[in-house]
Amino acid sequence: MNQFNKTDLVKGDITLIYADAIVNAANSSLLGGGGVDGAIHRAGGPAILEACKKIVAAQGNCKTGNAVITTAGNLPAKFIIHTVGPVWNDGLHDEATRLANCYKNSMQLAINNQCKSIAFPNISTGIYRFPKKLAAQIAVQVVHAVLAQTKDLDKVIFVCFDEENYNYIREQLLLYI
Repeated sequence: MNQFNKTDLVKGDITLIYADAIVNAANSSLLGGGGVDGAIHRAGGPAILEACKKIVAAQGNCKTGNAVITTAGNLPAKFIIHTVGPVWNDGLHDEATRLANCYKNSMQLAINNQCKSIAFPNISTGIYRFPKKLAAQIAVQVVHAVLAQTKDLDKVIFVCFDEENYNYIREQLLLYI
C-alpha cells in the first residue's frame, strides 16, 4: 500500500473521529484553551485535563513542536496526542521546522503506543496565525515522509474544520497521487 492510500481527508469535527489517536493542537500549559483544544477538552471530559495536569506536574509545560499522550476520555479515540504548534511571527523564527516537528513527534508517539491510525487537525492555522497554505504543505509532506519510513501506521486522517484548510490539504494530497 502506498502512502496515498494511507491518508484520508475529512471536513468535520475531530472529536467525532474514530482513530487510535487524535491530535490536539494544544497550548504549552496543556490545560485547554480555544479552538480544537477547547473542543477536545469539552467533549472528552475531565479525565483529559487530569491526565494533562499530571504530565505538567512531572515535566513542566510542553514545548513547541513536542508532543505528549493522554487518555481520550469520553471521545471515540483511544488516545489524545497533545502537540504545541508554533505561533507565526514572520517565518524567520523556525516556525516551519517547529510545525513539522509537531507532525513528526505526534506520529512517533502514536507508533510508540501501538496506534495504527491517527487523526490530525490543522495545527497553528487558527489563533496562532500560521499561513494555511504553507501549513498544509508542511503537514502533508511530513506525513508522507514518515509513512514512507514506517509500516506501523495504517491510516492518517486529516480533519479540517473549515473549507479553506480542507481545500489546501486536498490540493497537497493530490500531489501524491
